[in-house]
Amino acid sequence: MKQLITLTFFLLTITAFAQKPCEYSANVNDSIGSYKVTNDYLISEKYFGGTFDYVFFALAQTDGLPTLNLQLIQKSKDFIKANCFDKNSKIFLQLENGKIVTLLHINTENCGTLIHDDNGFDNRITSGIFMFMKDNYEELKKSPVSIMRIKYLTNTEDYIVKRELTSELNGKVYKPNTYFMENMRCVE
Repeated sequence: MKQLITLTFFLLTITAFAQKPCEYSANVNDSIGSYKVTNDYLISEKYFGGTFDYVFFALAQTDGLPTLNLQLIQKSKDFIKANCFDKNSKIFLQLENGKIVTLLHINTENCGTLIHDDNGFDNRITSGIFMFMKDNYEELKKSPVSIMRIKYLTNTEDYIVKRELTSELNGKVYKPNTYFMENMRCVE
């Protein structure tokens, strides 16, 4: 009986800590090179004064180089200020262990695309690709993220990274603070 309880506990522990398989929105290998990118993952969602802001992450690997794809979606019936990325843009991630990880934007300027929908909303979609620095890449796999700061061309915004986020957009439950811990292996 004691062995049966021990075996059951052992199997439940293995199941609880098993890693889920990586899911990719693109996974291409051809004569030119290789490219794979994970599905978009909601990191932040906020609604204030009739304006919706969503931040999505996706990890990508291009010919062995891992990068972070960030997508900012803003939706409002009022004027939407453009948040532009340029060569000096950065993402700062403060980890729960106190360390700060910096990601650098690639050298292209992007102020997003403004799209007007049928319901009277303006939607601005801004995308950026950020590179990991070699010395802090491993830290992201060890500790959850607590705060994210995005430095745009003209301003800086801070985001509290939640342990659990139930999206009003699609009703799904996300765990944004452990995003890197769970997904970095998908682009290594």
